[in-house]
Amino acid sequence: MRIPALTVVIVAALLTAAPVRAQTYDPAYPICIQTYSHNGSAIICRFTSMAQCAATASGRAAQCITNPYYGGAKATAGRRPRGAY
Repeated sequence: MRIPALTVVIVAALLTAAPVRAQTYDPAYPICIQTYSHNGSAIICRFTSMAQCAATASGRAAQCITNPYYGGAKATAGRRPRGAY
């Protein structure tokens, strides 16, 4: 009796779970474009400079925004200078 009851509870929990949305901001790029349309708005983070984004946004219902989740440039692991400890 425990197994069928547990199965029903698990199936009910899976069927009522809300879908998860993907992360809006890509932390690899510092600049995002937010576009507006009759279907809603979208945010796409694929730009490395504000000028690059502005060129894409020109003539469209869009604006460029800074990415609040930008991870910053990753430092490369190189050799330390001699004597630097």
